[in-house]
Amino acid sequence: MVSNTKTGDNPLKFREVQRFMQWWIWLLLCSIAAMMWIMAFVQLVLGIKLGNKPAPDFILVALWLVFGIAFPYFFLSNRLIVEVRGDGIYYRFTSLQFRFRQVQFDELAAAQLRQYHPLREYGGWGIRLGKGSIAYNVTGNRGVMLELLNGKKILLGSQQPEELLQAIEQGRKG
Repeated sequence: MVSNTKTGDNPLKFREVQRFMQWWIWLLLCSIAAMMWIMAFVQLVLGIKLGNKPAPDFILVALWLVFGIAFPYFFLSNRLIVEVRGDGIYYRFTSLQFRFRQVQFDELAAAQLRQYHPLREYGGWGIRLGKGSIAYNVTGNRGVMLELLNGKKILLGSQQPEELLQAIEQGRKG
C-alpha cells in the first residue's frame, strides 16, 4: 500500500531532484507574469486605466497576485523528489504534497524502465492520471514504471532511469 510518510533514518541509495525546466513553460509563464506586473503598475501606481472598460482595482490586484506572483512562485519552488532508501521508494512534488509517498519493497511486484509520451499518454507533466496508472513527471519521456502487488501502477519520470532502477533492484535484494 502506498503510504504518506517521513523518510526517517533509512540509508539513502538514490536521490533525484527534478524541476520544470522546459523553455516554453518559462517563456509562457514569464510573459504572462510580466504582462500582469506591467498592467498592475500602469493602473494601480500610475493611475492610468487600461482599456475602454477597465477592470476594478481589486480584480486587477487579484489577477496580479495569481498570475504575477503565485504561478511563478509555484513553478520556481515545485520539485519532484525521488529517493530510494533501505525500506522503499519515496517520491513527492514539493508544492503539492507535504510528505513523501512511499512504496515499500515488499509491495512491489515489478519495476521496469519505461519510455512514454507525456502528452499522449498522460496529458502533460506533473501528477497525471493515465490508462491504469498515475505518472509523476516534470520533464522528458523516460522513467521507471512501478507495478504494485495490488495492481496499481506508478510511473516515476526520471532523467536517470537506469540508476533509479538499479537502486530499486538493489533495495529489493536487501
